[in-house]
Order: sequence, then C-alpha cells, then structure tokens
Amino acid sequence: MDTFNSLILILDATLRVATPLIFAALAGMFSERAGIVNIALEGKILASAFGGAAAAYVTNSPWLGLVAGVAVGIVFGLMHAFATVTHNGDQVVSGMALNILAAGLTAALGNYWFRQGGNTPNLVDQVNGIDARFNPITLPFADQLADVPIIGGLYSELLSGHFILVYLALVAVPACWWLMFRTRFGLRLRAVGENPSAVDTAGISVVKMRYLALIICGAMAGLAGVYLSVAVTAQFIPNMSAGKGYMALAALIFGKWHPRGALLACLMFGILQAIADRSQGATLGGFAIPVQLIEALPYILTVVLLGGFIGKAVAPKAIGKAYTKERE
Repeated sequence: MDTFNSLILILDATLRVATPLIFAALAGMFSERAGIVNIALEGKILASAFGGAAAAYVTNSPWLGLVAGVAVGIVFGLMHAFATVTHNGDQVVSGMALNILAAGLTAALGNYWFRQGGNTPNLVDQVNGIDARFNPITLPFADQLADVPIIGGLYSELLSGHFILVYLALVAVPACWWLMFRTRFGLRLRAVGENPSAVDTAGISVVKMRYLALIICGAMAGLAGVYLSVAVTAQFIPNMSAGKGYMALAALIFGKWHPRGALLACLMFGILQAIADRSQGATLGGFAIPVQLIEALPYILTVVLLGGFIGKAVAPKAIGKAYTKERE
C-alpha cells in the first residue's frame, strides 16, 4: 500500500508539473504547424506570468489575472507575427529577442512597480485582505472517499485537489486536436505550414493564417504563464519559467507536432521531474547523490531521449521559411 500511495503522489505531482508544458507545447504546435519556428515560447510564458500576477494583485481577482496574462501572451504573439510574417524576419533570432525582452522587461517593471527586487507581492496576504490566486478544486465526495482503499487514492488524491487550469490543460488536448485535424481552419493552417504557395494560389491569405496561429499560440502560452504565477506560486518571480518553454518545444518535437504525442512527452517530462523532486537526499552505495545532479536529471534525460529515442520526426516542410507573395 505504501508503494501504491507513493505512486499516486508521483502521478499527482506529474500532473502539476506537466500542466504548463502541455499548454506551451500546444501553443508551439499551432505556430509551427503554420510554418513559424517558435523558440519564443519561453518569453511568452514569462511575460504572461508577470502580467497575470500583476493584474491579479491589483484587481484582487485571479480571473482578471487570467485575462491579463492571456492578453499579454497575445501581444507577444502579435509582436512575433509582426517580425516574422509582416517583415519576414529570421524566426529564431526574433524568438530569442522576445525571450530577452521578456526577461528584462518583467524584472524591470516588477522592480519599478512593486519595489520587491522584480517580484510581485504575494497574491495571498491575509493582513491586507488579498486572496487573488486560484485555489485547488475539491471534487464532489473526495473527502468522504479519501479513506477507501485504492479508489480513495485515485479519486481523492490523484483526480481531486488540482487547480482549474490543470483540468483545462487536459481538456485543451482533445480540443486542439479537433481544431487542428477536424476543421477547415486546421486544414488550412497545416497547409500553410506545408506549402504556402499552394494555399496562396487557392485564395487563402498566408499572412492571415500565420497571424491567427501566433495569436492562438500567445493565448495558450499565456495560460501556461498564469498557471505558474497565479496558481502554483501565487507570485511572480523573475525567470520563473525556468526553461519550460524550451522543454515544451522539445516535447512538441518528441511528439512529432501532434497533440497526443506532445501530451505524452509532457507527461514523461513531468514524471521525471516528480521523481527527481522525491529523490532528493537519496543515496547510492552509501554515497549521497548530489542534489544538483538530481535536479538536472530531467533535462539530461530530455536530451538523451530526443537524441536517441524519438525516431524520425518530420517537421512541416515550410517551417522556418518566410513567405513572400509572388507579384504578377
């Protein structure tokens, strides 16, 4: 039973860790399926985390923080589109520029507005009457079933007690699959990423489709940022995205640009991180394993898995290529 409980706790932590990766991987799927390399996921997550936390603190409402975080993500998506679609800028360079901009701007604005070294104030402050974070949701009868063997652990611990954005991330996977593979919009979006010239010849605006893809991407990345600052941490901390945008991009490639594959990859990264967190202080042959090695384990295994176990991943043919409409 102890082993079962430990497994439940690891899976429970996996869902929490994987949620921002799922949102970010789905965000990257829309842009890359449209032919735009999205290395800017990291910056979009970070900027949205700051915008969401700042708005939630000022308005004392996590929902307004959610709206603000998504709006910031969309603004960064539009900036990315302006650079790469309107002006045909280098997609990798512009993405890195957005990452640098987000890192510097959030820290500077946070320090200027709140005078806490770049942090926002805590969103839970009973002294000042502030409770502006998302709280975990307890599902019906979770408390009553908590002591029931097996079922109690699965329902009360694994399924219940998560933030609303965790459930939204799980719902977003089939929703994004349907939008991408079962709608006319998704068909056009995928066609833009494969053969933009043919799409343009058919009378569909490549610019419009790529702009829409980056707007959706910004909104999804915004959800990832809000989850970090308004739900999990209840505060913005400089560079709190901690490479999650890059890990999500790796998960997207590992999942071969498909929602189901990206979900599995994000869950894999999540469970590696959960195991690493629970393994701190572990020993091997009487020697203590360095904490730094355990913390780096998920990133090391990510590189190993991507390097040797992904197989052949075929990217959209037009990814990374600027499209210029031919003049008659």
